[in-house]
Amino acid sequence: MSAMLLNHRERGSGSAVVLMHGMFGSLGNLGSVARALGENFRTLNVDLRNHGGSPHDPSMDLSSMAADVVATLDSLGIERAALLGHSLGGKVAMQAALSYPERVAKLVVADIAPVRYVQSHSPIIEALGVIEQSEIGDRKEADSILAAYENDSGVRGFLLQNLLRGEDGKYRLRLNLSAIAAHYFQGLMAAPEGDHYDQPTLFIKGENSAYIQSKHRDEIRRLFPRSSVEVIGGTGHWLHAEKPQEFNQLVEQFMRGSDVYGPLVW
Repeated sequence: MSAMLLNHRERGSGSAVVLMHGMFGSLGNLGSVARALGENFRTLNVDLRNHGGSPHDPSMDLSSMAADVVATLDSLGIERAALLGHSLGGKVAMQAALSYPERVAKLVVADIAPVRYVQSHSPIIEALGVIEQSEIGDRKEADSILAAYENDSGVRGFLLQNLLRGEDGKYRLRLNLSAIAAHYFQGLMAAPEGDHYDQPTLFIKGENSAYIQSKHRDEIRRLFPRSSVEVIGGTGHWLHAEKPQEFNQLVEQFMRGSDVYGPLVW
């Protein structure tokens, strides 16, 4: 299984920070953070494999996706970078820190824990599958299909960012949906594996999200002994989009700050 070079967007100069989106996302999702960091850091927003403009491959697990990040750093001549990931991107960032600790200066994990999550069914995958198999005339038609599976118009809008119109006029998903569906319940729900990562780590939790829970404290501390947790009030899983100013401020302070870390209290 070979690593691949990821589609990416750069801005700024200085110490490198790699920004990784969640499942079904793309490099634009963390654009607000990149703009906030761009005055003092060299930011790289990447598309994870099988997402956005990055290559498609039938293999898809945390280890291979972490290797993609390191291969991309190698291609850019970057020896060491800070990593920030949201949701699935957070899991990839954690795996990269555990597998390649010498390459990761600092770590920010947004609303995900280093544990296996249980998913019995994914209506979003089913809905996207319907869209992929349909002749879509316009985005409104695709939204109507999604609405039968997802009530939240914001989530539907996020998913529809993956719908692109080709030169032939036909709409297609830029996701490798078959690979995501094949690995969704095993490789992508899995916990990152490794000994531990002993550099500064910040977990940022959405107050109303259940992805990071008090029962995860011991595992967080075991794998990331120099970690702390910050909670952004009144936010859910999409905390970076719901309260970008607070999220960006926490990230920037952490990236610019010392190696001080505090207790896991929330």
